[in-house]
Amino acid sequence: MTDEKTLSKMKIAIVDDHDLVREGLNVVLANNGAVNVDKFSNAMELVSALDAGHRYDFYIIDLELPDLDGFVLIEMIRARNAGAPIIVGPVHDSIWTLRKLLQRDVNAFFYKSGDGNEIMTAIDEIINGNNYYCEAVHKALAAASDGSIHPTLRELEVLSQIAQGKTSREIAASMFVTDNTVEAHRKSLFQKLGAVNVADLIVKAFEKGYLKRNGTKR
Repeated sequence: MTDEKTLSKMKIAIVDDHDLVREGLNVVLANNGAVNVDKFSNAMELVSALDAGHRYDFYIIDLELPDLDGFVLIEMIRARNAGAPIIVGPVHDSIWTLRKLLQRDVNAFFYKSGDGNEIMTAIDEIINGNNYYCEAVHKALAAASDGSIHPTLRELEVLSQIAQGKTSREIAASMFVTDNTVEAHRKSLFQKLGAVNVADLIVKAFEKGYLKRNGTKR
């Protein structure tokens, strides 16, 4: 495990709008030797700090922030501090969320139900040149690897809007693409999910974890 001397030299940013989570992570880090921890309650506070020249050795962020989508924040961090390790936690056990995190090369993530000290395991693995995904994440991904071809990110954007009841023309306008492009995505979604109509498509998208219950994608 990373020793206190090593951790004391690192600058760490925590971004979470829940006081208990933010302070809980800070306590775990402090108990292991961290002394340079900046805590942010929303995404733009961190972005402002980065734009002012601050840089961190680790970014620990929540995906569900009040002012900015967590995936957008990941991209903004990468643009300002390329290569810096990003840890997302805790996260929900949505297959869609896990796949999207993997596609963005997030260095570590773990579930809300995990051990609070898991953050130290993640940091230790990253320092040793590895990524860290908790055992439950590996099991969820293995269970979802059924050999089927999964939708692309653009197809998932279309799927989300289909679930909201939007027409192809409305989806095309929101995505700045042609109606034909949206129709191609729709056709691909039907094929990949084996759906026979829109209702069937949405039901199967829920079953496979591509949508969450309020009708939006994970």
